[in-house]
Amino acid sequence: MKAIVCNEFAPVSELKLQDMPNPTAAKGQVVVNVEAAGVNFPDSLLVQGLYQMKPDLPFIPGSEVAGTVAEIGEGVAHLKVGQKVIGLCMLGGYAEKVALPATHVIPVPDGIPLDEASALVTAHATAHHALKQRANLSSSDTLLVTGAAGGTGLAAVQIGKLMGAKVIAVCSTDEKCQVAKDNGADICINYTGIDLKAAIKEHTKGKGVDVVYECVGGEMFHTCSRSMAWNGRLLVIGFAGGEIPKFPVNLSLVKGFSVVGVFWGSFTQHQPQDFMANMKELLTWYVQGQIKVVIDERFALADAVDAINKVTDRKVKGKVVITP
Repeated sequence: MKAIVCNEFAPVSELKLQDMPNPTAAKGQVVVNVEAAGVNFPDSLLVQGLYQMKPDLPFIPGSEVAGTVAEIGEGVAHLKVGQKVIGLCMLGGYAEKVALPATHVIPVPDGIPLDEASALVTAHATAHHALKQRANLSSSDTLLVTGAAGGTGLAAVQIGKLMGAKVIAVCSTDEKCQVAKDNGADICINYTGIDLKAAIKEHTKGKGVDVVYECVGGEMFHTCSRSMAWNGRLLVIGFAGGEIPKFPVNLSLVKGFSVVGVFWGSFTQHQPQDFMANMKELLTWYVQGQIKVVIDERFALADAVDAINKVTDRKVKGKVVITP
């Protein structure tokens, strides 16, 4: 099979399209023919050796796929060959085939295209877990989302609105602001060339923000930390801006808010039953038309480097997918 391979921790440009052995289904596993793979910001960090985990080399990046079941291993009873599925694979998704535990494979309901299904897992599932389990978001809350036109930011806008919160999106261009508004944001702030802290204060009538879904890091994080309401929850999602901020903990003490880490991959391992319940709810919302995946662009497997760079350069509005 063809696959994108990381042979050494290096810039994304060093990834290679190579022939690799076809995977086989061990006990408790299935092999999926990959029709689409979602591209996520951590993929870039992973291949550079900058992520929380460092896989053994060589490895195939790609953590979320959708496709059809090609082979079933011993002991797997709830899936069948030819069935359309979503797969959470952590690694191996940028390939024509991937083997993964059957426990991390979910049937795709009719009506969800496979390219959209492949992009549903990480972005929407992260936002869902963050707002539901980590923030306990309620309809009385104001939610601020940074990087709100990106994959996970846009998912947070949709889900926050669905959960009844007032949603303030923060974006870098008017075009991105319009995308956020089209997906449910009540207010969008284009922070370019303005005092963002003052704008947040104005839009919250001086109260501050109850929940911040913070994807960018750096100065954006610091601005948000100074814009929190009493009993607020500042969710640490990622650092798309490249800088991991150092937090003055006395600020949390004085302003009475919590800084809450969100690592969805660990959540799936530590709370698998909650993960599956969340996925069931997400898929139900999708079928009902209450959430949607916005695909910005589709790339061939051979163009995976371009796909990753589009995400890391923060040029994407919604999600990018690779279609082997």
